[in-house]
Amino acid sequence: MSVVRTIFLQSPSISHFSASSSSSNPVSLKFTVSCCSVASPVTVVNGNVDKKPYERNEVRLGLPSKGRMATDTLDLLKDCQLSVRQVNPRQYVAEIPQISNLEVWFQRPKDVVRKLVSGDLDLGIVGLDTVLEYGQGDEDLIIVHDSLDYGDCRLSLAIPKYGIFENINSLKELAEMPQWTPERPLRIATGFTYMGPKFMKENGLNHVTFSSADGALEAAPAMGIADAIVDLVSSGTTLKENNLKEIEGGIILESQAVLIASRRSLIQRKGVLDITHEMLERLEAHLKAVGQFTVTANMRGSSAEEVAERVLSQPSLSGLQGPTVSPVFCKRDGKVVADFFAIVICVPKKALYKSVQQLRMIGGSGVLISPLTYIFDEETPRWRQLLLNLGL
Repeated sequence: MSVVRTIFLQSPSISHFSASSSSSNPVSLKFTVSCCSVASPVTVVNGNVDKKPYERNEVRLGLPSKGRMATDTLDLLKDCQLSVRQVNPRQYVAEIPQISNLEVWFQRPKDVVRKLVSGDLDLGIVGLDTVLEYGQGDEDLIIVHDSLDYGDCRLSLAIPKYGIFENINSLKELAEMPQWTPERPLRIATGFTYMGPKFMKENGLNHVTFSSADGALEAAPAMGIADAIVDLVSSGTTLKENNLKEIEGGIILESQAVLIASRRSLIQRKGVLDITHEMLERLEAHLKAVGQFTVTANMRGSSAEEVAERVLSQPSLSGLQGPTVSPVFCKRDGKVVADFFAIVICVPKKALYKSVQQLRMIGGSGVLISPLTYIFDEETPRWRQLLLNLGL
């Protein structure tokens, strides 16, 4: 939306405007100023802002633009047959050829959340910590899939192992330390200036001040500019190397990558709900199949029922819903007979060898093993939950 404003200014006459004029009459100068706004349009009704989806035909998916989260996100989508095609690596827009009318926009994770709220994006994949920090409880944000199985970390409070904190091992003990007063509050350095203060207030730590910082937070206590930090922790190695420790009750959030959407877009924008359904089904089917293997074996038996009974007698051979038993036909003396039966079961990786042993014990032979790519349910449970949350 463009705004054009015309401004008139008056000033005394200037000699080079009219050299022959000796008059001191004011001269009017006219300026035209054009401003361009790129934000999504809003409507103000009775003083309230009514956000409406920006009028566009494409559905937009926001993905992290850099770092480990960006790489892992692209890998997951590729494993779901949703490879992102980027013509130019310097461009911030791409596509997923398998889904028509979907644009992929590479953004900083916090900008993915902000643009979902503003209506400039419809879907996004970021860490749960980013959703809660920059979404700040906005009811328009809805988590479609809460467990994409990568980007695992925790947002945690960490204090020094030394000095006055040496014997402090819990949040309760930290809160009860007499050192913290209105004049000398607990100083915390963090990049999470929404969740950090919220957590402290909810846990009764009243004499606390926060300083905003990004990167190398672990050095803040040693430098004397903070007493503690609130930061993301993966393995905890960096904390240990900087003489910091986590404490009981100090974990603010367990985080991992999630698929989020704008509630407004899901309901109002054409195509968003259908694309969300397809992405959700592909993600669910792939993630459910990770670490699962198809085991096929031949087994001699008098009937399918008799073979199934032998298979189900072994605890590791039940599969997802039970074994599939089908006859194996061969020709003997001019007749087609079925002396063997094929057993097909689904087995998790950790129970794979044990399952093979149990099959052998009950007469299984010719065991074939292959990894599973997808397991599609009759209906995705998270899809049902999403429709319920949307009131559809």
